[in-house]
Amino acid sequence: MSDAADNGLLNLRWSQTLVDALAAAGLRAAVLSPGSRSTPLALAFLRQTAVRCQVIVDERSAAFVALGMAKATRQPVALLCTSGSAPANWFPALIEADLGAVPLLLLSADRPPELLGWGANQTIDQQHLFGRHVRSFYAPPLPDADFSPAYLQRLAARAIADSRWPLPGPVHLNLAFREPLLPAGELLATQAAAACSPPVSVAAPLLLPRPQAIADTLGEISGRAGAIICGGADYPPQFAEAVSALAAQLDCPILAEPLSNLRFGAHDRSRLCVRYESFLRPPSPLATARPEWLLRFGAFPVTRTLQEWLRAAASALQVVVTPDSRWPDPQHAAGRLLQADPVAACRALLAGGGRPAPASWRGLFARAEAAAEAVARAHCAGAAGRLAPCEGTLIPALLERLPAGHHVFCGNSLAIRDLDAFSGSGDKPLRFFGNRGASGIDGNLSTALGIASSGACLALVGDLTAQHDLTALAAAKGRDIIVVVLNNGGGGIFDYLPVAALPEFERGWLTPQTVDLVAAAHSFGVVGERVWSLAELTASVERALRRGGATLIEVPIDRRASVAARREFSRQVAEALL
Repeated sequence: MSDAADNGLLNLRWSQTLVDALAAAGLRAAVLSPGSRSTPLALAFLRQTAVRCQVIVDERSAAFVALGMAKATRQPVALLCTSGSAPANWFPALIEADLGAVPLLLLSADRPPELLGWGANQTIDQQHLFGRHVRSFYAPPLPDADFSPAYLQRLAARAIADSRWPLPGPVHLNLAFREPLLPAGELLATQAAAACSPPVSVAAPLLLPRPQAIADTLGEISGRAGAIICGGADYPPQFAEAVSALAAQLDCPILAEPLSNLRFGAHDRSRLCVRYESFLRPPSPLATARPEWLLRFGAFPVTRTLQEWLRAAASALQVVVTPDSRWPDPQHAAGRLLQADPVAACRALLAGGGRPAPASWRGLFARAEAAAEAVARAHCAGAAGRLAPCEGTLIPALLERLPAGHHVFCGNSLAIRDLDAFSGSGDKPLRFFGNRGASGIDGNLSTALGIASSGACLALVGDLTAQHDLTALAAAKGRDIIVVVLNNGGGGIFDYLPVAALPEFERGWLTPQTVDLVAAAHSFGVVGERVWSLAELTASVERALRRGGATLIEVPIDRRASVAARREFSRQVAEALL
C-alpha cells in the first residue's frame, strides 16, 4: 500500500474513531454542510447509525438549524463544515448559543499547518476563530499512524461535557487533514461504520443553594409584599410546580414572560400574571405599586414596561437566582445573588416556611389581571369576521388552535413583545422558544426549522425577520412547520422609539420591503397563503395543521392602526382599574 493510500485510510479510521467516541458520549444529531476537507468526518458521521444526520448546504442556516435542534432536545448537536470562510458563517448562531446557553459542538475541518500562510486556496487562520464565544477550543494533532483511540475518546467526552456544564454553550474542535482525504476503491468500501465504544462516565453536579443564604433571604421577604419575576430560560421540567408552590406559600404574584413556559400547562396558575404589559403602565395604580422584595429567575425581562417597573422599585431587595456564573443584572439592582439550580432554590425557600404577604398586596395584582383579561376578551370577541388592526386578536386565535404539546417559536423585535402582551394563559401545554441571547432577527426561520425536527412547530415572525432568512425554506421539506408572518410593512418596533419622529424614519429605520413572501415560499416548494381577515387566518392554520408539512402564511397588518389599537387597549385597562 502506498503512503498516499495509507494517509487516506488513516484519515477515515481517525474520523470514525472520533465520531464513534462522540456517539458514545451521547451525541445523537449532527448537521453537515458539504465540502472537501471535511470529507473523512462527513463520511464517518453518515456511517454512524447512532447519530441522526441532516445535510444543509448553507452553513449559516445549518448553524441556526442545529441551534433549534439543541434547544428542543436540550442536548448538544454537532455542526460540520469544510475549511476557509465556511465556519465563519456559523458566527451569528454560535453567538446566540453562547449568550443563550445552548450546547453546540462545532467541528471545522482545516488544512495542514504547512499550508497556512503560504497562499494555499481556501485556507485561513482557524485557530481560536470564535474567540471568547466558545466554552473551549481544541485543535488535536493531525491523524498519524500512532494516534491514540483513548485520547480521542476522552477528547470527545470532554467536548460534550464542556458544552453542557458549568455553563452550556458552543465548543469548537478544529480538525486538520492532509490529502488524500480518503482511501480509494475497495479500501473505502470495506471501512464499515464503527460501533459505539464504552462511554466515559461524566457526572455534573446539582448546584444547591447555601442554607444560610436561604435563611437570610427568607428573613427579609417573609410576610412582606413582593413579587416573583420569571424571565425566559430553559428551566428544569419541575420548575413550574416548584415556583407555583413557593408563590402560594408567600401569597405573591408571579409575573411570567412567555419564554418562561409558565403561562400554559396544568400547574397552578392562580397567582400568575401575564397582562402586566398593560396594567403596569401609567395611569394604572399598579404602575406606582412598590414591592419590598423581588425574586427574579431567568433572563432579564423583555418588555420596557416591566423593566421600568423594576427600575422604579429601587428600594426593594432584589434577589437574583442563576444556575451558572453569569449575572443577569443589567440594572445593577441585585442585592443578593443565589447561584443555584432554580428548582432547588424554590424548594429550599419553600421548606423554610415563609409567611404570606398581606392579602391586600396580591389582591391588587389579581384585580388588575382580571380587568386586563376582560378587556382582551372583549377585543377578541369584536374581531370575528375581520382582521383587527391589533395583534392582540391574532395571537390568542393562533394559540387556541394549536394542539396540546405544540412547539411555538417567536421571532424577535416586535413579535416577541406582541407574544408577551397578548398570549394570555391556559391549561393546554405549549412549549415556547425564542432567540433572546443576542435578540437578532437573523436565522429565526432556520432555528424554527431545527425545533420542528423534534415536533410540529408554529413560528411567529415579522416581515423583515422572514425576509432575512428566506433561504432557510430550502430545508423545510419533511418538517411540520407553520410560519406566520406579521407583515406590518417594515420595522414596526421603531414606531415605539424616538426615531419615529425623524424625517429619515422610513428610509433609515422602517425600511419597508417589496418581496412577495408567498411567491418566495412557492419557489422553495412550500405552501404559501396570504390572508386578510381573522377568519381567513384561522382557517389557513387549520388547513396547515391537517395537511402537515411546511406552510407560510402572510398576514398584512395596518401598522398605524396597530399602534393606535395597542395604546387604546392599555388605556381601557387603566380605566378599568381607576
